Amino acid sequence: MRDFPAIADSRPDLIRGRQLVTPVALAAMIGGTPAGAWRLFEAGCGAEALFEQAHIPGAAYLDTCLVEQAPLWNKVSDDALLALLLAHGVRHDTTVILYGRNNLAAARLAHLMLYAGVSDVRLLDGGFALWRAGGHACESGPARAAGAACDFGAAFPAHPEYMTDMREVQALLARRDGALVSIRTEAEFTGKVSGYSYISAAGDIPGARWGRAGEDGDVNSMSTYHHADGSMKPAADIRRQWADAGIAGGERTVFYCGTGWRASMAFFYAWLMGWNDISVYDGGWCEWSRSTG
Repeated sequence: MRDFPAIADSRPDLIRGRQLVTPVALAAMIGGTPAGAWRLFEAGCGAEALFEQAHIPGAAYLDTCLVEQAPLWNKVSDDALLALLLAHGVRHDTTVILYGRNNLAAARLAHLMLYAGVSDVRLLDGGFALWRAGGHACESGPARAAGAACDFGAAFPAHPEYMTDMREVQALLARRDGALVSIRTEAEFTGKVSGYSYISAAGDIPGARWGRAGEDGDVNSMSTYHHADGSMKPAADIRRQWADAGIAGGERTVFYCGTGWRASMAFFYAWLMGWNDISVYDGGWCEWSRSTG
């Protein structure tokens, strides 16, 4: 992992505090770090036109449609993921900073890059909204071209344990020596709504623990994890919230939601806090409800 003096550890409550970047620190990095030493990506879903109107200087655009596929919105094949990373100049030793207009999209990519084995993945706290709220510069136009990487430089994927499939979830529930955690709203978890127009079944996975998410009716909200400005709450607050639901570090913990975005944010925060035995059930309620309903 490269050491960028401009980025200090602004979150001493996190084991991996350097991986959560403030807008001020990113601005300093853009102004003082040699070009080519790192990659900055805006993550979005069908939002390239918005990116071209205004984005953080030096950023490239990555669409989540390139890393997940219908109908379940699970990740693409390992071969396709590797090809995408190489095409965007990402190796295992590349420093990558991600942000989004919806920062859940950035978290989705962050989880997949950690799964792949990128050793230095960072997330802009509060995303593009907090960047703009701070009065930082933007630029317009297409993304700047970046050279492709010839090889990943390490085994791929380096962390297959960060991704869990349906069979493994069933085995985890049968053993009951870990936690399957639903990162969904209360209305979703209690079966009042499915949460998605393309998921017909309402309900949740039997035996799952409720890790909370955001406001009912908004699958893009993680308000129980965030301050009003979209930045991450103190780790102690999140740990307390999880502990109240019987979720604690030290046991296998698998996060899921409807299709992976909110679960990826919970995974990334747990990873920032130093939790090691963690994963995302990629299929989530979308896959489970279709397979068991």
